[in-house]
Amino acid sequence: MGEPVVRSWFARRFYWLMRHFSDVALVDGARDYRMMTRQVVEAILSLPEANRFTKGIYQWVGFRTKWLAFPNVARVAGETKWSFHKLFLYSLEGIMAFSTAPLQLASLLGILCCGLSFVALFFVFMRALLFGDPVGGWPSLVCVIIFFGGLQLFFVGVLGAYLAKTYIETKRRPLYLIKEEK
Repeated sequence: MGEPVVRSWFARRFYWLMRHFSDVALVDGARDYRMMTRQVVEAILSLPEANRFTKGIYQWVGFRTKWLAFPNVARVAGETKWSFHKLFLYSLEGIMAFSTAPLQLASLLGILCCGLSFVALFFVFMRALLFGDPVGGWPSLVCVIIFFGGLQLFFVGVLGAYLAKTYIETKRRPLYLIKEEK
């Protein structure tokens, strides 16, 4: 095997995330070495964006692709320049370039926290009515803090969604690409 087990595990998780939460379906284990027709190269070069997650762009342009399987063997010479940290940052770049799911997750967690705070506040209120308040306001304060934290998280997600729409528009990607038959 040419790659450490832990790195392979994280790579498979990344490809799973990208397939389920982004606009492009990255092929698990796809490498960056590619042969392309001039038409594919021109399509990629026509994208004016500066921050390029190439694996996603290759899939996004949508040309027919043929995958050739080959064994993942250890390097014969040299060492990779891609540390785990660099790969992690690259994966974040890919997720941010082709997905708004993290922003939607923030909003969802915010709503969940608000709902949880109401349930907890109801529980604290009922416990105080039935058994008295042995802690003296601490549980209700925690519920209020969770509620406002959830509210902030929700609105950060909403604000992020608006910013994501702006970001997507500023990339100036074409709405579609037309493949010319020769």
